[in-house]
Amino acid sequence: MSVLTSQGNSLSHRLEADLVQVRRLFAEELDSDLACVNDLAGHAQRYHGKMLRPMLVLMTAMAVQPTGRRTGHKHLVAAAVVEMVHMATLVHDDVLDDAAMRRRGATINHLHGNEAAVMLGDYLISHAYHLCSSLDNPAVSRMIAHVTDTVCEGELLQLANRHHLQLDEPTYFTIITRKTASLCGACCRVAAELGGCRRDVADALFDYGQTLGIAFQIIDDVLDLTGDQATVGKTLGQDLAKGKLTLPLIHALSTRGEAGRRELVGLLQAQGDAGLSQEQAREGARRVRDVLSSGQSLDYAREKAVSLVNRAKTGLVENLQDTPARAYLLGLADSVVTRRL
Repeated sequence: MSVLTSQGNSLSHRLEADLVQVRRLFAEELDSDLACVNDLAGHAQRYHGKMLRPMLVLMTAMAVQPTGRRTGHKHLVAAAVVEMVHMATLVHDDVLDDAAMRRRGATINHLHGNEAAVMLGDYLISHAYHLCSSLDNPAVSRMIAHVTDTVCEGELLQLANRHHLQLDEPTYFTIITRKTASLCGACCRVAAELGGCRRDVADALFDYGQTLGIAFQIIDDVLDLTGDQATVGKTLGQDLAKGKLTLPLIHALSTRGEAGRRELVGLLQAQGDAGLSQEQAREGARRVRDVLSSGQSLDYAREKAVSLVNRAKTGLVENLQDTPARAYLLGLADSVVTRRL
């Protein structure tokens, strides 16, 4: 086994051990003396998936620290905080989208109703701030507060543009940058702050995380149109049902001829009919997918994601020393565009 491979395996083991501690901190922070709260919080913890955001905190922390130095308790706390913020957005998103499945299981709103789901999302946000305050670092607390504001602004902008068939790419990118990518960027900036990085390095790391987050959301939007629900593990087709235009659709609407555009507009308007049966919605989604597949719009979106990932990797190489942690972050970027779930 080469030294690099050995170091990479050691790094993966460290990361796995750290993520176990992050989950422990997460559970301890949410613990309540009320059984009904614990039941809901326990169900929400099934939403732990790839844990991309905690991984960004922990791996960035390893990448900016002297060789061999382990991540500390403060990094574990920060990783748990960003996971709480992210999980709160998932719980609230499922309410907004009326989604029934996430992580191959029933959503909170599907099992317990929208009221319980909204309150649980608020509970997660509140505890994220409570846990973050234990770091005794006002700069980190302000970063978390700022990014939470930004995520909400992105969601509100998306709501304001539902069923807007003239939505353009700049507005789409503003939406996904705020609602998804800003938190990924904040994960890297928080780690840089805790690691005492120079401002220019911290800015570069934020750009890496945010650019990665944009690519992640583009692929997520592609999967919502083309993925298999059993594989992806969550309710698909919600973007169409809720009138959210994503990059493949924006591209198709702007590049198809007049007749093709009218056909696609008709399909999208039909998908927004609240009276559609599940079978009709599935058939409509299939027809939209066929239209997109017959053109270049799905490839256009994937290529845009690949271009963004390459930009993120370049910035990382230019600003961080060549270490196993940097190599892991580069591989993490590649995995964003190759994922199927």
